[in-house]
Amino acid sequence: MKHVAGKSGAPWWAHLMMYAGGLTMVIAGGTAGVAQFASSAAENAVPTENILGDAQAEVEEIKGPLNILVLGVDKQGDSTRSDTMILVHINEDLTETTMVSLPRDLWVEIPDCGPGYSNNPCENKINHSASISGDWEVTRPNVVQTIYDLTGVQFHMGATVDFEGFLGLVDMVGEIELCPWHEIQSIHGEKRVFPEGCAMYDKDESLDLIRQRYGWDWDSDWEEGRGGDYGRQAMQQQAIKALLKAFKQEGYLTDPGKLTEILEGFGDSLTIDKPEEWTITDLAVNLRDIDPESITSVQVPSTADQTFLGGEAVSIVMTHEGAEQEAADALWAALQDDTLDQWMTQYPEWVKTPGKTPTADASATVD
Repeated sequence: MKHVAGKSGAPWWAHLMMYAGGLTMVIAGGTAGVAQFASSAAENAVPTENILGDAQAEVEEIKGPLNILVLGVDKQGDSTRSDTMILVHINEDLTETTMVSLPRDLWVEIPDCGPGYSNNPCENKINHSASISGDWEVTRPNVVQTIYDLTGVQFHMGATVDFEGFLGLVDMVGEIELCPWHEIQSIHGEKRVFPEGCAMYDKDESLDLIRQRYGWDWDSDWEEGRGGDYGRQAMQQQAIKALLKAFKQEGYLTDPGKLTEILEGFGDSLTIDKPEEWTITDLAVNLRDIDPESITSVQVPSTADQTFLGGEAVSIVMTHEGAEQEAADALWAALQDDTLDQWMTQYPEWVKTPGKTPTADASATVD
């Protein structure tokens, strides 16, 4: 087992795994062997694929800062499409995390706009980059290239997550806390009604709530920057934080057996793209100091707008020239340079308060 890169003071099981090879020769299958087995099981529990392509940064050791691209995918039959795109930044000390969700209606340049455009580039909503084919092997590189062209950010890791599989992990902790800002009437299935304020929700309820977009249409939603898809993004980020918090409280993030349980719980709902030198257990050790409650959410500088496609008016989200473009360009640079603290100080209107129900001061829109 290679030495754990990065931080010292690793938990007991990490030290045990570092010396597992030598100890098994002496103890012949004792606790070190169990730890080694847990490490191997964790490594084998997660499928890998080439997600990032040319957008992958060259790295060796696990050290900050790190940028991770997370694509939430929707699997229907043989078709897989990405409907959620999150840029995760971890600072140099590997202690602070920032999430930047790209609005699905963000107006961007797309390198391949599909058969309807003779596979030529075009300007369209960013989620169009994921709709050019039902074949994920075709759409995935198009989505990644679109994000890379927009941001210029190179990523150290990539991951695709089926949100249904992700929230299936709620079963492992029973329930998670979610806090809608006002009552939400579900448009799906059982037509649940979610009351304003914080409450505990099980797997099915959580999934239903974080899929809602059209309920975030109150005047206060638009005024406070959580209208439409921004409300959906904020609830998804709440779910991620709540699940991480629950796992940490129950010891899943410091026990190799429980870590493997989490990874196996994803099944084929999670795939990752990481440097070959990195192991899952090394990552768990090095990222152990991140506090889920302190994760900061950032909104891409942009506001609602309207344009025409095929002669029809469509609602979009656009980063406009001037102050918005300046803030957006500075955001992409801050992700690369690990200067997000300075960026947040300069552009507080695009920052959501960590540890509280997210709010923001920009507008968004829905289809």
